[in-house]
Amino acid sequence: MQIMEKTQINIEKNQKEIKKHGDYSFPVDVSLEAIEAYEQGSFLWHWHPEIELTCILSGAIEYHINNQSYILTKGEGMFGNSNTLHSGYMKDGQECAYLSITFHPRFLYGYENSILQTKYIDYITSNDSWSSLKFEKHVSWHQDILHQMQDIYHMSHNKPADYEIQVHMILMQIFIKLYHYFSNLPEKLSHPQKHLQRLRDIISFIQENYDQDISLDDVAAHVNICKSECCRFFKKHMDMTIFEYLLFLRVQNSLTFLKDGESITKTAGLVGFSSPAYYGQIFKRYMKCTPKEYRDTAMN
Repeated sequence: MQIMEKTQINIEKNQKEIKKHGDYSFPVDVSLEAIEAYEQGSFLWHWHPEIELTCILSGAIEYHINNQSYILTKGEGMFGNSNTLHSGYMKDGQECAYLSITFHPRFLYGYENSILQTKYIDYITSNDSWSSLKFEKHVSWHQDILHQMQDIYHMSHNKPADYEIQVHMILMQIFIKLYHYFSNLPEKLSHPQKHLQRLRDIISFIQENYDQDISLDDVAAHVNICKSECCRFFKKHMDMTIFEYLLFLRVQNSLTFLKDGESITKTAGLVGFSSPAYYGQIFKRYMKCTPKEYRDTAMN
């Protein structure tokens, strides 16, 4: 059995992604990604302060941002706002190649409290109601954005002398399009959405305690709601049960130990499984191979 070397999003305990999206002097990251390159054909829920633009080059992906779900196919894309929770999943076993461009909002506005920040950038990034926007095939200005993204990608491989200025100009042009769109929507009050903070609190609690014998009572008590409401709430926004997410996370976090050659028995205990046999059963459900097969292949 051949198992290709795969990766996964690295996150802190509060789900913030541990990754440099460029650096302070040029906070832009341009990368070509493939959903099948991630363990289990999905990248975990995470967030980052950068805005993220996605352009689907082939295949399809199931994309989740906050409480919104999208199916993105070739020729479509996505605007993901700053600080939004998001995750992605393989759709019906299809491979999917996509272009990702992330950039910190300050790259557009320059210095703190400039009019560019307070009047334009914050207008969008501080509004929780505008977490995302799908770029459609039949909308011309959406397609303009996707073409501009590809221009940036091509430049990143053969950087002209004025590369950074060109990228700044193109991203500003993209943001102007987004600003005109959002500013012409029916006016909504910009206020924190309590349900999104609750969702983040639940995910963070599970992430911090996945290796312990945690129960639904523990999760519900952490966010101060009853068990039935906690189950309903999580299922509605995550499209899976709390227990399913816990098992998914335990299997995901066990892969590092297996790659390091740890025993199956010890690995099962380290990630919170009650027995090696149960761990093996759940592992095979998600990974389509046994923990031993995965470990042996990863170490060869």
